[in-house]
Amino acid sequence: MTDTIADMLLRIRNASHARHKTVDVKNSRICEGIARVLKEEGYIADFSVLEDGTHQGLIRLTIKYTPAGQSIIQEIRRVSKPGCRVYRSVREFPQIIGGMGIALLSTSRGVLSDRQARQQNIGGELLATIH
Repeated sequence: MTDTIADMLLRIRNASHARHKTVDVKNSRICEGIARVLKEEGYIADFSVLEDGTHQGLIRLTIKYTPAGQSIIQEIRRVSKPGCRVYRSVREFPQIIGGMGIALLSTSRGVLSDRQARQQNIGGELLATIH
């Protein structure tokens, strides 16, 4: 597998549409960072790192739903791809649905949401958009 981020986002999207409570994704530093940001921003309920007998391990994400049973994540889309990287400065961050969604960025300080990156005044690679 060459794009672990796209695999993670696709698994989250499919699990939320199928109304699963949890989803397992391959563990990596960047996937852990994405899971941490999604939890901080309220898009998932929780995550934990599991050992599955391999060197890499798994991350188990607990998906969050509204009381009516709809997924909190309506759309999750990969922006920067291995073949076409997309970098943005602080002034060029997109507004996702007028501030109702977030953009995930890979920065020199780890994976951050667009709000956190604006506060720290740093740009980076635009990984995905979520709303």
